[in-house]
Amino acid sequence: MKSIAQRFFAARVTVPAFVTLSAVFLAMATIVPLTGNAKESPADKPTVVLIHGAFAESSSWSGITTRLLAEGYPVVAAANPLRGVKSDASYVASVIDSIKGPVILVGHSYGGIVISTAAIGKSNVQALVYVAAFAPDVGESALTLSSKFPGSSLGQALAPPVPLSDGNKDLYIQQEKFFEQFAADVPASEAKVMAATQRPVTEAALNEPAGTPAWKTIPSWFIYGGLDKNIPAAVHAFMAERAHARKVVAVKNASHVVMISHPDALVKMIGDANTATRANPASVRK
Repeated sequence: MKSIAQRFFAARVTVPAFVTLSAVFLAMATIVPLTGNAKESPADKPTVVLIHGAFAESSSWSGITTRLLAEGYPVVAAANPLRGVKSDASYVASVIDSIKGPVILVGHSYGGIVISTAAIGKSNVQALVYVAAFAPDVGESALTLSSKFPGSSLGQALAPPVPLSDGNKDLYIQQEKFFEQFAADVPASEAKVMAATQRPVTEAALNEPAGTPAWKTIPSWFIYGGLDKNIPAAVHAFMAERAHARKVVAVKNASHVVMISHPDALVKMIGDANTATRANPASVRK
């Protein structure tokens, strides 16, 4: 069988025809890149850093991670130590420093306090997304904010504290109460696994006051469940208004784990945050 080259030369293409053919290929080469550049390439997209909260772990972001990767976003679902606000924020700040290019920082629950601190002074953080999360001001803690308005039943759902060698205490949600308290709108079988794999937060971390928050200078987006039993909806609404959030989505009848029960809503919000800030992140800072 003749090779492509042999068949080509056997056809004795004339010079004018060859020139014409070359011109066609050149025109095609010119057109294709222009078409490809019409859409944002994966290399242009910010890295989405996901920070879980108390009584959760990195796998709580699985549904979000799958969707973001499919849309071409680089993703890092970091393991939040849950030991203390300053130390946890320092760890997350080191994760941010390791990433080249822009970052969208997403925090769930207690993770909201962590991202509010970790993003301070980080010029590559273009947006903060709070997912059923705390957005404290100076001096506020998770416990003071959660009790600002009535509705939280977390205290009654906690198991007896586990004493630690350093004098601190680890807190868990009682496994038999986890579904109703934490994840009432996910399948019960899934909530049972989440209860068994929950990571504890220290009592000190929930009581540690926050410093100057990054939401005062970095644009923020908020999404939360209307039936959140850890952080009442009224607290979420208060924090979002105070932060002058670019967009607020209250998902009716959703629980504290709105990122698991309504992943598409959160992915859309992250996309909105990217669209609003990617052109010139510095220009949207407050």
